[in-house]
Amino acid sequence: MRTSTRLSVSVAAVAMAGILWAGPVNAGQTMDSVKSKGFVQCGVNTGLPGFSNADEKGHWRGIDVDVCRAVAAAVLGDATKVKFTPLTAKERFTALQSGEIDMLSRNTTWTVTRDAALGVHFAGVTYYDGQGFLVNKKLGVKSAKELDGASICVQTGTTTELNMGDYFRANKMQYTPVVFEKGDEAVAAYDSGRCDVFTSDQSQLYAQRIKLKSPKNHLVLPEVISKEPLGPVVRQGDDEWFNIVKWSLFAMVNAEEMGVNSQNVANIRKTTQDPAMKRLLGLEGDKGKDLKVSNDWVFNIVSQVGNYAESFERNVGGGSPLNIARGLNALWKDGGLQYAPPVR
Repeated sequence: MRTSTRLSVSVAAVAMAGILWAGPVNAGQTMDSVKSKGFVQCGVNTGLPGFSNADEKGHWRGIDVDVCRAVAAAVLGDATKVKFTPLTAKERFTALQSGEIDMLSRNTTWTVTRDAALGVHFAGVTYYDGQGFLVNKKLGVKSAKELDGASICVQTGTTTELNMGDYFRANKMQYTPVVFEKGDEAVAAYDSGRCDVFTSDQSQLYAQRIKLKSPKNHLVLPEVISKEPLGPVVRQGDDEWFNIVKWSLFAMVNAEEMGVNSQNVANIRKTTQDPAMKRLLGLEGDKGKDLKVSNDWVFNIVSQVGNYAESFERNVGGGSPLNIARGLNALWKDGGLQYAPPVR
């Protein structure tokens, strides 16, 4: 979920709300810090299957986690050189602005207020999402238009909470919000029957559904009531770091489009005569040098993390318990929205 933008768009209001915006950092400061300490400090969700979730051994997995690992592979040559900071929706921007983390990769929605007032840059879209509703089948509801008078569990301080209010007002329906600071608390309350409905991004509904006592008894309603482009976030004022985070994600998308994955990248790198492939894998040109990393930065990302399709499938797609279809997250040439500028 995403932190609410009820705050005034003024920087003063942001400061009053406890979000520490120190202003722009010096160019190169984050990159230098990461190289000096030898790891990327990445802010992630406290636990959302498919996106960022620690297993019983403390190993973090998820599509957002893979973006962090891709940046580490590009900058440090080693995708394991990441330390994860689990953050609630309320904490995440404060942690980024205060310098506690180097980047935020935590199912966070790109909005104008965040771009204009919080001193951050979104470095692309990892997952195109939209808000929906989860109900118990015994409620007998097939559409969100039938939720008049329902009690709805929601995480407070999020755009989810605001979108819900807009939707119900627009459709002249009444509802009772049941708010919680943490998403897991809202889900637990819904599962125990404290509310009729749980609302969040649809990806999170599928992720949270598998945690319920009887997942098959619950239905994600068909309506999508908002646009939720989710992606990694960095501080404004450090274009060098912004570029490498942005292009680490773009590299994964470009690799999928060009048919390069973790299984074939080593062989392709040895045999390709394709000029575009040579540029992608650092065999021609100085694209890595331009980004202040080694020329094999894309090779490191793909060989250690995989391309976008690999990350999607193992974390949220057919190879995962969530089993979410690619949909809008398919490549542009396959009818989706995923599109990356070329490495040229």
